[in-house]
Amino acid sequence: MSQAATASPPARLNVGPRTAEELAAFERELDTLRERTRAKVGAADARYIRRVLWSVRLLELAGRALLLAGGWFWPTWWLGSACLGLAKILDNMELGHNVMHGQFNFMNDPRFSGHDFDWDNTCPKEEWRHSHNFVHHHYTNVWGMDRDFGYGLLRLSSDLRWTPQFLTQPLRALLLALYFEWFVAVHDMQLDKILIKRKKWADVRPQWLLVRAKMGRQALKDYVAWPLVAAAVGWAMGDALAWAGAVLVGNIVGNLIRNVWAFAIIFCGHFTEGIHTFDKSCLAGETRGQWYLRQILGSSNLRGSRLLHIMSGNLSHQIEHHLFPDLPATRYAELAPQVQAICRKYNVPYNTGSFVRQFGTVLLRIARYSFPGGPQKAVTLALPAQAAAGSAARPEAAA
Repeated sequence: MSQAATASPPARLNVGPRTAEELAAFERELDTLRERTRAKVGAADARYIRRVLWSVRLLELAGRALLLAGGWFWPTWWLGSACLGLAKILDNMELGHNVMHGQFNFMNDPRFSGHDFDWDNTCPKEEWRHSHNFVHHHYTNVWGMDRDFGYGLLRLSSDLRWTPQFLTQPLRALLLALYFEWFVAVHDMQLDKILIKRKKWADVRPQWLLVRAKMGRQALKDYVAWPLVAAAVGWAMGDALAWAGAVLVGNIVGNLIRNVWAFAIIFCGHFTEGIHTFDKSCLAGETRGQWYLRQILGSSNLRGSRLLHIMSGNLSHQIEHHLFPDLPATRYAELAPQVQAICRKYNVPYNTGSFVRQFGTVLLRIARYSFPGGPQKAVTLALPAQAAAGSAARPEAAA
């Protein structure tokens, strides 16, 4: 990736609490909301996540059974591929992502341990917990710190100097969507820095061995083991090759369904119109209230049905997730109106809209920053030093 644009003093974003006292009150209200919600967490949340786990298992079982039973019979093939794709979406979005944040550690159930849970994805759980739970959630949209802003492939603000390579950005975005799990798997290795000689391959070799092993297990399961099982079924039916091909392609389609959906939801939460990027100076002495403010201004929500919220892993409430990443995601729907009320009280923009509108602005951003210039530039939220008085550090974001 090209270098950052020529540095200039960051502008101050004049939204939100205007005084140290207002900032402290803003922080206390969000702290109180968090603790009040945490006190409610219990049996209902545990029952819900167990139902999600069984839904994933049943959908995957149905999908694989339909693919095995029907071969290239189109009604069962499409239904089987769709069920498999839905199972992978639920596994990654509502189950894996939320469990690995430690949201269900209170259950003391090893199936839902944030540290031990592994998902149906090529990204190793260890790499995800570091790149996402720690780096992204602590440094959300801080230019030069949060590598999730553009994923090392895309120019999405004028903080990054334009070069002709970005003319191909729409194609890069399409490839990122189709192969999202594979790009995410190598994301924390920072391969772009290796290409420009800022890192050595020897520095990332231990990570690569971990990633390669997880990629291999996923590829073996979906693209070797299940097609071989299908070949055995097909041999009994008189056409082993056709049955194996149907299951292989069905697995590819299931993974593509998950990848494109995950890309769309994640990009709608981070790269819509109205989100902000932040200068590193924001981090100097950052209080929890300032951290809360940065999370809200760097995130966006989706309005929609309960089904949309479930299928997005409740990342349709990305603002609430960035504020309270360790609370069970099923609580975000009840938190959202309260967070929005606090934002109105303290003059903080609350970015939300329909899926079609938000994703449309994502596509426009990708297209706009394929070309030179652009209005998006990192800002600072620094307030007078006395704002830090009496404030605790920003909360932990990872399990």
